[in-house]
Amino acid sequence: MQRTRRAFTLIEILIVVIILGIMAAMVVPQFVNATYEASTKAAVHEVQKLRRAIEVYQVRNENLLPDVTPGAGTWGGLTRDAGEYLKSAPLNPYVGAVNDNVIVYGVGPDPAYQTTHAWIYNPATGEVWAGGFDAEDNPLPKP
Repeated sequence: MQRTRRAFTLIEILIVVIILGIMAAMVVPQFVNATYEASTKAAVHEVQKLRRAIEVYQVRNENLLPDVTPGAGTWGGLTRDAGEYLKSAPLNPYVGAVNDNVIVYGVGPDPAYQTTHAWIYNPATGEVWAGGFDAEDNPLPKP
């Protein structure tokens, strides 16, 4: 009796590889969009959390504003005192990892996308905006 060996032919293997390549080409762009959406939603959530913390701080401290200073994560009284208002300095993933916690003083949101700072704080009014976002908390287009 003669035994026959069963195996895949080279053509069959190539067809499977081509099909997997086509499927990968369709799926990869969806992951890019998911990353973009996640970073924008996280930044919006963080700026809303900051605004609430500033409001609570004002109520508890006779309408005084927290002692926020420009720099990396320098939220002053908001992050001191064992995290009474914020457990840690918020991060803005939309501007990138290098400056995702940098605070600058300003009187309004960014006019265009930038990567130099994560937060804009107005020390006169207590208003805060996310870097790279407009006044309505919509992300500004990346170049």
